[in-house]
Amino acid sequence: MIPRKKIIAGNWKMNKTQTEARILVEDLLREIGRFDEAEIVLCPPFTALAAVSELLNSVSNIRLGAQNLHEAASGAYTGEISAAMLRDLYVRYVIIGHSERRQYFHEDNATVNRKTKAALAAELRPIVCVGETLPERESDKWKNVLETQLVEGLVGFGDKELADIVLAYEPVWAIGTGKTASPAQAEEAHQWIRKVLATKFSPAESGAETFLLAALHHDGESHEETIDDKEDQQDVNEDVLEMQMPIHKGSSIAQAVMRGKRF
Repeated sequence: MIPRKKIIAGNWKMNKTQTEARILVEDLLREIGRFDEAEIVLCPPFTALAAVSELLNSVSNIRLGAQNLHEAASGAYTGEISAAMLRDLYVRYVIIGHSERRQYFHEDNATVNRKTKAALAAELRPIVCVGETLPERESDKWKNVLETQLVEGLVGFGDKELADIVLAYEPVWAIGTGKTASPAQAEEAHQWIRKVLATKFSPAESGAETFLLAALHHDGESHEETIDDKEDQQDVNEDVLEMQMPIHKGSSIAQAVMRGKRF
């Protein structure tokens, strides 16, 4: 299998107005130039998609992503957004099943499945997040949790669809808890994800490239050593860098992008 590029996806969450987003992206574009050693994906809030899309129109090394979508093509769904609406803004990626969507908006695996189908039908590339909470990790239920998320969230997909899905392992238990997922734990989780894919879906997926969802801290402090170690693990091939909140200094973001690390 030919290795894919590293994916560095910035999930801005509910941060940045349209004006602030423009400033941030302009800074980023100046800093990273023609850097193309990774697939860079920016996922601003919906209100800033059009502005960011306009700025990215003339560049080929950064893609636009969205933080969510509704599974329906249209209808009476107040406050929601459809795949077609995202495509019209030249969105190429969409995050599905993020732990915050699961926790705060009660999205279950069936919802993740429907949204993923809607994204693929619209030729959007889904970034499907899976991961266990702290109680699930500490009670040694993490394997069952990941298997259930994968089996129920990806039911009905064949090799063709699975090849277009980015699977991002999100160690929810290591977010805001003071705990850190060790390289060995990340390796073990990725091995288990591949095993589930191979046994429940297709043997061809045993070599599928899964991704580590790493959090960029609000304070911008450097935490590079854990990513360095994880990159050395055999089964952790790629990283999805999740920007929890865009840092104001474009150069700092650019350095993280070009190193392919969190900071």
